[in-house]
Amino acid sequence: MFILRKNPKEILRTPNASFFYITSRCLCSTTDTDEKAKLEFTDPDKPTSAHYDQLVNIAGHSRDFTTLHYLLNKRTKDGCFNTTNTFKFITGAEDDLSDLIQTLSRLDKGFARKSAFDALIARFCKLDQTERSLRLIDTMIRGEHGINACTFHPILNALTRKKSMEEARCVLALMKDNGITPDVTSYNYILTAYCVAGDLEAAAGVLREILEEGLEVDPRTYDAMVLGACKAGRVEGALALLRRMVDDGVPALYSTHAHVINWLMKLGCFGQAVELVLSYGGIDKGLDTENFGFLGRCLMRARRFKEAKLVLGEMDKRGLVMGQKLRTDYAELLQKPIKVTK
Repeated sequence: MFILRKNPKEILRTPNASFFYITSRCLCSTTDTDEKAKLEFTDPDKPTSAHYDQLVNIAGHSRDFTTLHYLLNKRTKDGCFNTTNTFKFITGAEDDLSDLIQTLSRLDKGFARKSAFDALIARFCKLDQTERSLRLIDTMIRGEHGINACTFHPILNALTRKKSMEEARCVLALMKDNGITPDVTSYNYILTAYCVAGDLEAAAGVLREILEEGLEVDPRTYDAMVLGACKAGRVEGALALLRRMVDDGVPALYSTHAHVINWLMKLGCFGQAVELVLSYGGIDKGLDTENFGFLGRCLMRARRFKEAKLVLGEMDKRGLVMGQKLRTDYAELLQKPIKVTK
């Protein structure tokens, strides 16, 4: 890879007359456009990120980089930050981006410039163009555009999802070579990929790195480790990790409990799954809704009606929200005798 060498809600309103007036006047010509935009970018309502995205993409499609420069600066001043849709006008690897990169390099120094580069990197990764993202990283490093660990997150995410672990490791090395300390999120992407693959030895190595760097593990770190333990068939280890989270005061992601419930169901440990959900009940209402609902659906699919009736009854008693199908299933369970499945 080029860069891996050592050197170096408010939803968008329906476009109104003023919106089309702004875009038609601002984007009709590249001559003196910046001054026109300053005078005419006046929407009577509060501007939104979605509104700016629309304008930025019109300017991008028209290759009106003067207006694009103005809009990217102005949106930051208005508190309308860049989103995943900001550079939606970029669609393929054949796009010539030299003018766009020059435009971003001339943005106001600080957050406006850095966030625009970050959003463009994320766009490349979404298009599965990590090589271009890495070239942009090189530009940010050489231009001192405020690069930090967060800038690398979309790249690490994209590489680990493709199981390109060697390249992801090279990205971590690149960060360190340039004085950027990987944060726990950077490591979590790699840790999660190993855990999904059930490679606990490699996952343990990443965990050691996190601790050696003096970083604090977070809910996603635990989520990955719980998933890894389940994938390796070590459900007791996963249960121990859940208990450790409670002891350490780390809030669990909804998916963390779901990993364990799912594997207990696969192993046919229906009673233990019910016990698990009941034991964690009452800590957090949102977590209860997810846990009881997920287990209830799993039990209904497995035709474990006795356990399902118990779980759904607890949901009802605790006032937890049930989906329509689950509530219908519960009503049917109440009306018919339950045949115990051995």
